[in-house]
Order: sequence, then structure tokens, then C-alpha cells
Amino acid sequence: MTSIIILPGIGGSGEAHWQTLWEEQDPRMQRFRPTNWDEPDLTDWISALERSVAAAPAPPVLVAHSLACLLVAHWQQASALPVAGAFLVAVPDPQAAAFPNEAKGFANPPTEALRFPPSSSPAPTTPTAPSTTPASAPANGKAASLKSARAATSMAKADWVTGRRV
Repeated sequence: MTSIIILPGIGGSGEAHWQTLWEEQDPRMQRFRPTNWDEPDLTDWISALERSVAAAPAPPVLVAHSLACLLVAHWQQASALPVAGAFLVAVPDPQAAAFPNEAKGFANPPTEALRFPPSSSPAPTTPTAPSTTPASAPANGKAASLKSARAATSMAKADWVTGRRV
């Protein structure tokens, strides 16, 4: 059975957020646990993700939202642990005016391609961007590995059921 690690952004995704709903409906999904959801520290968040991936019984799929997408980009450079793929939703643009000041440590993500399996694998890296996240913006070329994620098509809330099947 594939493990799935839920990676919320700032605030940890409230009870009505799609990540929380998915987690409640599927026992394979586990949320990573950084020290502080509201004052994110990149080093702490990387450590929390490392612990979560290491505890998974098999290489997990990462389901990241907003700031956690930048976390995935930073973590994959610092870690050698394998993952089966990543689902990156609403990748924020650290250069956008709406990018939270408390998350400035996550800016300047690596520019090389993510090391996760290619799209031909059973659990590819799949970027998408809902239009409801203010810090998400069209790609500015700053991070080529995340550029397609920021430029991906929007998904309406009703589409999250379909997204979960991906």
C-alpha cells in the first residue's frame, strides 16, 4: 500500500481544507508535523518532512499545498530518502506581493528539476494551481523546477475529488 504524506502550507490546513478532508477519508494519508504552522522555519519543516518520509513503510507520495511545495523543492536537495512522487498544489511565487513575510526563509528554491520519478511512473510529480491561493502566481522563471506548477491550470473546489484520484 502506498503511503501518502500530507504537507499543508502556513496554518496547517483547517478542518474544511481539501487536505484535511482527504486525510480524514484515507488511512494511508498522514500529515507531517513541523513545530509551528504559523511561523514556518525552513530547517524545522525540512526535519519534520525527513522524519515523516523516514517513518513511511515504503517511498511515499507527497501531497503538498502552497508553501509546502517550496518545502518539497528544498527538502529534495537535502535528503536522499526516496519518494514515489509528488502532487504539488498552488506553488507560491516568493517574488509575489502576497507571499507571506513569515515564509521568507522558503524563498529561492532550487532551480534544478525535482529528483522524483518521471511522469511515466505510477506516481508522477503532478503540479496544479488553484486560483484561490493569493501567493500563487504565474511562473516568473525564478525556479525552473517549479515553473510548470505555478503556470498549471486552475482547479475548482469541486475538482478536488478528481484530484484525489490522481
